[in-house]
Amino acid sequence: MKQTEQIYRELGISEELFAFCETILDGLSQRFARIDETAEYNQLKVLKAMQKNRVCEAHFQASTGYGYNDAGREALEAVYADTFHAEAALVRPQLTCGTHALTVALSACLRPGDELLSPVGKPYDTLEGVIGIGEEASDAGHSKTGNRQNRHRTGSLREYGVTYRQVDLLTDGGFDYEGIREALCERTRLVTIQRSKGYQTRPTLSVKAIGELIAFIKSIRPDVICMVDNCYGEFVETIEPTDVGADLCVGSLIKNPGGGLAPIGGYIVGRAKLVEQCAYRLTAPGLGREVGATLGLNQPFFQGFFLAPTVTAGALKGAIFAANLYERLGFPVIPDGSEERHDIIQAVTLKTPEGLIAFCRGIQAAAPVDSFVVPEPWAMPGYTSEVIMAAGAFVQGSSIELSADGPLAEPYAVYFQGGLTWHHAKFGIMMSAQKLYEGGLLRLPQ
Repeated sequence: MKQTEQIYRELGISEELFAFCETILDGLSQRFARIDETAEYNQLKVLKAMQKNRVCEAHFQASTGYGYNDAGREALEAVYADTFHAEAALVRPQLTCGTHALTVALSACLRPGDELLSPVGKPYDTLEGVIGIGEEASDAGHSKTGNRQNRHRTGSLREYGVTYRQVDLLTDGGFDYEGIREALCERTRLVTIQRSKGYQTRPTLSVKAIGELIAFIKSIRPDVICMVDNCYGEFVETIEPTDVGADLCVGSLIKNPGGGLAPIGGYIVGRAKLVEQCAYRLTAPGLGREVGATLGLNQPFFQGFFLAPTVTAGALKGAIFAANLYERLGFPVIPDGSEERHDIIQAVTLKTPEGLIAFCRGIQAAAPVDSFVVPEPWAMPGYTSEVIMAAGAFVQGSSIELSADGPLAEPYAVYFQGGLTWHHAKFGIMMSAQKLYEGGLLRLPQ
């Protein structure tokens, strides 16, 4: 028995499962090589931006208080802008998460009487409260989640007179262009395009498809702002939404671009005028980008961004391995084992609540932090169903680290992502299957 196989056995992976996983990996070498090619291109793109902006050790110094004249902060934002081929960027620890960054962008661009349009169906669950979706529902419909309904009523875009409309994707995952044409009206001020699937089993959008959608919208309403929620998609392809016409592109630093080192933060890149409006909303009109202490976080922000293409490549390999493994085990997966990838998320439909829970417990058992913790479903703020989450991470909630989560609702799909290294992602996926195997929830092919 090889040393590597022996330590897998010591970590709890059975001989049968290990052997089966090795047969899956045998057929993935060519796809992994293509991922490495993309990572190499993106690595050089980031390096070029850092060299152009003359990043130096002085940029790692901390600022406090108002944060005036923080040269590191300014250099970091220039690096992001150049990497995304955008006019300007806002990259701040004061942007606490992806939802916050999206909220800042929406609030900065929309005014009372404006309408927000989503041409890709329902947005991610945590944005429902931001937009005000479902505020007309009765409190009785939210009995399991305490005062969640009251949170929806406080400070939403709807409360400030912004209306919302959505056009669902077609059954094949394509855009309903005629529906979008009809939905665009004189009050439409901003179109929000969510690249990743969220808690849905729809395809993730490619950057090419996003560009085609933006071109269609601009052909009808050139003045409409097109904003892309880029979470989970950065560095998966060689181009980003700002390369294909997005006016704003928004994401979280504890996902792909933070490279596992950023302990907090978000980014907004795009047209300079719109980024400036976002800065005014984040801080205050008249202050904008001039304030915001970095508190010693510039160094991990720079270094995480530098590592991000390689870290994302490892997570992407993990997603492809998961898809091929679970597909062979008979579970529906989106994307399937052979599809091109446009984000790091892998959806696996486990079919039962027991399967969903077992999968997440396997991911937790594979973690470097809190591996002994047993995840349980709970009423998580911002979600309409109980959610189970597995994340033994160095940074709380970091989705670029090995993690998995899903709502306890049909079809009992789990959403797996991350892994700071490919080998850790591999082990996590194997452990998730091990827990299902031990629970009699899957059978290995003979």
